[in-house]
Amino acid sequence: MNAPAPKEAVIKMYESRADIHPREVKGRFASLRWAFVWLTQLLFYGVPWLQVHGRQAVLFDLETRKFHLFGLTLWPQDFIYLAALLIICAYGLFLVTAVAGRIWCGYACPQTVYTEIFLWIERRIEGNRSARIRLDRQRWNGEKIAKRGSKHLAWALVALWTGFTFVGYFTPIRTLGHEALRFGLGPWESFWVLFYACATYENAGWLREQVCKYMCPYARFQSAMFDRDTLIVSYDVKRGEPRGVDKSGARATAKGDCIDCSMCVQVCPTGIDIRNGLQYECIGCAACVDACDTVMDKVHKPHGLIRYSTGNALAQGWSGAQIRRRILRPRVIGYGVFFLLIAGAMTTSLVLRTPLKLDVIRDRGAMGREVEDGLIENVYRLQVMNTGEEAHVFRIAVAGIPGAAVAGDDTVELKGASARAVPVRVRADPGHAKTGSNHIAFTVTAQDDAGISVTEKAVFIVPK
Repeated sequence: MNAPAPKEAVIKMYESRADIHPREVKGRFASLRWAFVWLTQLLFYGVPWLQVHGRQAVLFDLETRKFHLFGLTLWPQDFIYLAALLIICAYGLFLVTAVAGRIWCGYACPQTVYTEIFLWIERRIEGNRSARIRLDRQRWNGEKIAKRGSKHLAWALVALWTGFTFVGYFTPIRTLGHEALRFGLGPWESFWVLFYACATYENAGWLREQVCKYMCPYARFQSAMFDRDTLIVSYDVKRGEPRGVDKSGARATAKGDCIDCSMCVQVCPTGIDIRNGLQYECIGCAACVDACDTVMDKVHKPHGLIRYSTGNALAQGWSGAQIRRRILRPRVIGYGVFFLLIAGAMTTSLVLRTPLKLDVIRDRGAMGREVEDGLIENVYRLQVMNTGEEAHVFRIAVAGIPGAAVAGDDTVELKGASARAVPVRVRADPGHAKTGSNHIAFTVTAQDDAGISVTEKAVFIVPK
């Protein structure tokens, strides 16, 4: 008799996502998070509407290849400032992380901020944590459709306004607004508004903690900047264990301060249990700290069972003063020095920057020609860029060959933050120059301010 065939076993390599419904929490860190929400969103939504010198204060005008930053105009030639800014941001993030862990993630990261906003909308429409869980399990009916529909409509409106504002940093937002009201947005503006709206809607409304846990690279390499003196959200095992209460509900003598209420888990936006130690999913938001302190008040125990602390402080029982004395350590000093050096160099360069740029292109179609009076003439095209906000009349001069001069009009007028290509003819006596190439230099100077001046080298050709 043949043996029965073994039943097939299905092994799942991917665990289905369990919906996380964090409980609303109040406390000093929750208030701090909302302060950052207000601050970041007032800046993000408000800055594009600011005007400086009759122009949008912050505008990355890709069409004209000019970046306007509160009266400062940067051109493609100023790309070095963008590179320096990115390096400064990176070292600033490294410095903050080495000192205080992932507080950027917990308080100011756009993913955290918009998730907090979307959760607030969800709570207002669907109710508290228990009500949302019940609604998830409830069959589809009129109530569920109304609540879910209202929530997603509110999310979509916030996402659309966010996408519109983001595009307003690259297209003048007032023009963008007028076109939107007339339903006259161009195809590219419409695409990018919808693109960033969909990204906001999906990331903050649907993916939420999945972005922090699986998509954000920062969660993966943050440990390289941590050490035993980095402030992290920590559970005091010595004080909390063993956890629980006796059957009568009173505090048991043999138990620790943790009553195993799981409030720290219920308020966590990424759904982890901080009592299991530091985990890469922890974003350092301290929601568990507020929740635990609230419970400690109810059981008449001191705050701090879960708190911002360091590995060394927990192991050795250090006080707050001892923790603060360990802030200035070699890693932090190194990040700080690099941050200050690069920031100082960039600031100095911007302060000393001349608001005038000059590019010289010689007309290669004519190597040099003889004109009246036996003079040799070369033709150039000068790209003059006034990077300041004020209009100036600039004078063009040439040096390098005795007697060399600009033929014709040697002035050019430019408005603020504008550029102009100027054809220039330079004539020189061949008796004062050698046959072949001769080094010359163009100098462009503002007539009303001699301090605004720039010099660029060029070559003058004397034919054989």
